[in-house]
Amino acid sequence: MTDTEASSRRLIMIGCVVAGVGVAAGAFGAHMLKTILDPPMLAAYDTATRYQMYHAFGMVLVGIVMRVYDDRQLAKAGWLFATGMVLFCGSLYGIALAGLKWLGPITPVGGLTFITGWGLLGWRVWRGVSQGEKS
Repeated sequence: MTDTEASSRRLIMIGCVVAGVGVAAGAFGAHMLKTILDPPMLAAYDTATRYQMYHAFGMVLVGIVMRVYDDRQLAKAGWLFATGMVLFCGSLYGIALAGLKWLGPITPVGGLTFITGWGLLGWRVWRGVSQGEKS
């Protein structure tokens, strides 16, 4: 197995696990937290679960695209998504569940990490296509 294949497999596996946790977190929020959290905190929790799912799928996508373009550098985009989930989603979970308002300034840093990951993914794919590596 090549380094690209191993890295691709790892990102796909982690993305699938994080997506499964996202489903469980969403169900927990919908069924258990609805009566506990006030509406703004429930909305923050819901935002965290949605972005967790989007970026779990993003990690899986990166793993697949790595194989299509045989580009190990794409893994950086997947790890940016993982980092963004910790920063963005983690800070929102902390705010909503534990009232840790000091995590608020971390949330936009996680958002920038997501944006950087998507930009890197698009750039690497564009470069691969424009250089005729694979189409």
